[in-house]
Amino acid sequence: MAKAIKNGSILISEPFLGDPNFERSVIVICQHDKEGTVGLVLNRVSNLQLSDVVEVNGDVFDMALAVGGPMQPNTLHYIHRLPHLTDAQPIASDLYWGGDFEELTRWLNQGLVKEDEIRFFVGYSGWSPGQLEEEVQKNVWFVNNNAANKLLTLNIDSLWRDILKEMGGKYKMYSNYPADPSLN
Repeated sequence: MAKAIKNGSILISEPFLGDPNFERSVIVICQHDKEGTVGLVLNRVSNLQLSDVVEVNGDVFDMALAVGGPMQPNTLHYIHRLPHLTDAQPIASDLYWGGDFEELTRWLNQGLVKEDEIRFFVGYSGWSPGQLEEEVQKNVWFVNNNAANKLLTLNIDSLWRDILKEMGGKYKMYSNYPADPSLN
């Protein structure tokens, strides 16, 4: 039986998904309800910096933007560990989504936010009601409900492999699958 999906769940794509948008991806679920599901791909880096899309003091703070998913790539999203940010939505223990952007920008420019406290994304991933549960039943995604609180500190280059290894058992075996088995 598949694990229940909830806010803060981590989705790990199966090794041979074949969809370039989600191949070997790790996604944090920000919203999962009767309206559908919104998530952010954690391990796809774009060629944009935060300063390319937001006026921030580059001397104080700048970072690469991740590609949150194929939907609305002209939108900016963020997850963070800033519980006092107005209107931030809790998604897991010590992990929040969104919040007052003007307030956040002031904090960034004042040097009040550290790089390991926040991650920014262009676009997002989305599923209609029931769609994600169907994909989980078909083993397109593995669900981990115990990793969200450490997402901002893990290495994004090895995130897919590291989370599978940490899950142990058959998942640890999947973490060693080559990206292209024909080259094995």
